[in-house]
Amino acid sequence: MGHIILRLDRLMLEKKISLNDLAAQVGITYVNLSKLKNNHVNALRFSTLAAICKALQCQPGDILEYAEEEGEE
Repeated sequence: MGHIILRLDRLMLEKKISLNDLAAQVGITYVNLSKLKNNHVNALRFSTLAAICKALQCQPGDILEYAEEEGEE
């Protein structure tokens, strides 16, 4: 089965926003946002995703990407 990759780091770079600034706008801790940014989470609340999308003026598909496992087709 494939998996979901969070591309928050790429989007933050494109939007030129720091982790501290985004955490403040979204209303979550720096540590939790860092975990999201570095793909160290197993779940993401829709309310958090919506707040990130609002802050970055983007769509969920700009942040989330599906990747197949090697050998899958």
